[in-house]
Amino acid sequence: MALDKDYEYSKDDLDNHSDQLNPNNDTYWSDRGYDENPNN
Repeated sequence: MALDKDYEYSKDDLDNHSDQLNPNNDTYWSDRGYDENPNN
């Protein structure tokens, strides 16, 4: 998600974006095609 300065993002939008960039979060791995973190 590219942040757009003309759009007011909701907390859910920002939380989802953060989750997608955080390798400690399951969403990060599922968005990359893994069922779970392969390092665990």
